[in-house]
Amino acid sequence: MKKNILVLSGIIIGFYSLITLNFGCAQVSAPTGGPKDTLAPRLVKAVPEMNTVNFTGNKVNLSFDEYINLEELQGNVVVSPLQKKDPSFIFDRKSISIKFKDTLQPNTTYSVNFGNSLKDVHEGNILRSFTYVFSTGDIIDSLTIEGKIILAETGKADSTVFALLYRNTEDTAVLKIKPDYIAKPDGEGHFKFRNLPHADFKIYALKDGDGGKTYNSKTEIFAFNDSVINSLENNRPVILYAYAGEKDDRNKPSGLKPVPDKKLKYTNSLSANKQDILLPFELNFNNPLKKFDSLNLVLSDTNYKRLPNYSISIDSSRKKITVKTKWQPETDYVFIVPKESVDDSAGNLLPKTDTFFFKTKRTEDYGRIILRFPDIDLAKHPVIQFLEGENVKYAYPLVAAEWSNKLFPPGDYLIRILFDLNNNGVWDPGDYSKKIQPEKAIQLTEKLAIKANWDNERDVKLASTKEN
Repeated sequence: MKKNILVLSGIIIGFYSLITLNFGCAQVSAPTGGPKDTLAPRLVKAVPEMNTVNFTGNKVNLSFDEYINLEELQGNVVVSPLQKKDPSFIFDRKSISIKFKDTLQPNTTYSVNFGNSLKDVHEGNILRSFTYVFSTGDIIDSLTIEGKIILAETGKADSTVFALLYRNTEDTAVLKIKPDYIAKPDGEGHFKFRNLPHADFKIYALKDGDGGKTYNSKTEIFAFNDSVINSLENNRPVILYAYAGEKDDRNKPSGLKPVPDKKLKYTNSLSANKQDILLPFELNFNNPLKKFDSLNLVLSDTNYKRLPNYSISIDSSRKKITVKTKWQPETDYVFIVPKESVDDSAGNLLPKTDTFFFKTKRTEDYGRIILRFPDIDLAKHPVIQFLEGENVKYAYPLVAAEWSNKLFPPGDYLIRILFDLNNNGVWDPGDYSKKIQPEKAIQLTEKLAIKANWDNERDVKLASTKEN
């Protein structure tokens, strides 16, 4: 029977390159019957032994107590420190052999972390984060650096953004050379570098778009720590706030103009023929409008008397018309769209004049909300954001430790606090060339359920959500 051979292409398998698999005969299956196996494979022998010092060879053999598979290697196996040539892994039945093709550095502790790739054949029980460690010197280095990677704009974690550790502390190192150590974060963004020597390090985070292991594009998600970290003196987690300096426009629509529909149509923003008193009334057209005569569009009462103090505008796409006014609760309105008031570039008119009859919502249809922030830093210009899914539905600047709203739409919202440091009303990314960190956001884990005609109050303590 031939052995199964896996050649690692890159230190983090599959995160940076491909894995070559050569398979012989069918995989070995464990016998059926008996109680269900719930135990992960167990290492019974390592040659050389685990934590061997003064290692001089180039091969390691690991034996386990049951038949094993190496699965889902992509993004799982990490060999540290980084090597120039790819080691190969050979697994057969109950054993794994590792062959190092690169010259091992003297007086260096090496580790091979299998992540979640090592499983038993029968039940797929995972030997999680199994790590084989050895040293080419007299000691096993045991220092650690740990932390968390957070997406600065959203306050969320992203397990596809890897932590990078450099012994070269020059600012340009991350732009030109590969890191010495790489750590894969868990689902909450936590990472940990183990078996480090006593040394100064620079730490970064990167979602490597091209596999080069260096920060070479502002569209890549990136983070940097402001200062050098000493592995012996560091005693607190490092928080890295990741950002993309520029949007990735690879999926941007082409410059070809879309073919317009043959008929001019639109939809409106009413829900069950009710108008939200907090939002404008909108018409969304299928084709861009060439002609738009706002004076011919009329907002009136039920006696068709034109109302004062309203505005009608069109957006830059020329496909959305917006009507703004101070809506009165539980009031009937009429909106008239004459067919000659708009047309598109092909000269298409509306088939007829349309008249909308609708009523605004009652004040009882909204909830009353009071949020208190006892530890908010108002000097950082915080903005409270209410999210539905991934989208910011409402946003308000916080100018005091208590915020209230008597008319808030019911729903289940996530709350996020954005610290708008330059007070320009938008989130700003960082700039590594100028050593400017991105503006940061904190997202609360619990949802806020707003009920109609109900007093909704909550104390929001940000200190318990921050890790810095």
